[in-house]
Amino acid sequence: MLRRVLLQLEDEHPEHQYLQLIKDIVEHGTREVGRNGKVIVVIGCSMYFPLSDNRMPLLTTKKVAWKTCLKELLWMVKGQTDNKILTEQNCRIWSGNASRDFLDSRGLHDLSENDLGPIYGHQWRHFNAPYTTSREDYTNKGVDQLAIIIECLKDPNQRSSRRMIMSAWNPCQLDEMALPPCHILVQFNVTNGDRLSCCMYQRSGDVGLGVPFNIASYSFLTHLLAKHCGLVAHEFIYNVGNAHIYDDHVSPLLEQANRTPFEFPKVAIKRKLDTISEYCIEDFVISDYNYHSAIKMSMRV
Repeated sequence: MLRRVLLQLEDEHPEHQYLQLIKDIVEHGTREVGRNGKVIVVIGCSMYFPLSDNRMPLLTTKKVAWKTCLKELLWMVKGQTDNKILTEQNCRIWSGNASRDFLDSRGLHDLSENDLGPIYGHQWRHFNAPYTTSREDYTNKGVDQLAIIIECLKDPNQRSSRRMIMSAWNPCQLDEMALPPCHILVQFNVTNGDRLSCCMYQRSGDVGLGVPFNIASYSFLTHLLAKHCGLVAHEFIYNVGNAHIYDDHVSPLLEQANRTPFEFPKVAIKRKLDTISEYCIEDFVISDYNYHSAIKMSMRV
C-alpha cells in the first residue's frame, strides 16, 4: 500500500522518509509524460524534519551542495531576480531557465538574458509590484511579505498569529516569470512562546535533484528567521503535491535509497544583524556533515 503520508517515528532517522518516498514512487507511482520528459508520479506526500538543537537536514545518502542552496536562498531573501548575481558566485542552478532560448520559449522576449522576471524574491519582498527589469529598485513597492512575517515574529503579542503566510504563487504575474514557482506557499507558526515551525507546500517536486535542495533551503530559512527574531528553530514540515522522478533518475535514486543515513549535521549562524537582507553565506557554519559518495543525475529545465 502506498504510504502517501510519511510519518516520522521517534526511533527512525528523518532521512528515511525521503528514501522511502523514492521506493514508493518507483513501486506504486504512475508513469506520465510531463512538460520536460517522462516521469513516475505520486500525488501528495509529507515529510517532517526536526530542527531543534541546531539540526540541519542536509541529506547524507548523497551530498547536498548546501553552499549553492544557501546562495540561492539569500538571493531570494534580498528580493533579487537577476541570475548574473548567482553566476558571479558560481551558482548556476537557474542558468538553464535564464538563457535567451528558454526565455523566448516562454514568450519573454522583452526580458534580457539572465533576467528571470518576478519570481520568488520579487514575490517575497515586493508581491505584485509591476515588474520591468531585475535591475530596478523596487523598494517600498508591492507587499513585503517577509518583512511582515518578521515584524510578527519579533513581537510577543503577534507571534502566535496563524496568518504568517508567504506566497510565491501570484496568478497576476505567472506569465512574466521565466518559470512559475514550484515551492509556492510557506507558513510560520510559533508555539510554546519561542519555538518556530515552518510548513511549506510545493506544487511540483523533482525528487532526485529539487527536493533535497528544497528541504535544505526552507530549513535554512527557518534557522535564519529564528536567529534573527530571537526564537528557537523547532521543525520543518514539507508537503509536496506532485512528487515525481524523471525516468533517467530511477536507477541512481534506487542506489541512493539503499544507503544508510549518517546523523544530520549542525548549523550555526554567527551573528544577528539588523535587517534580514544583510546576512551572507559566511555567517553560516555547518559542522559534522558526513555523506556518501556522489550520485550523478542531470537537471531538467
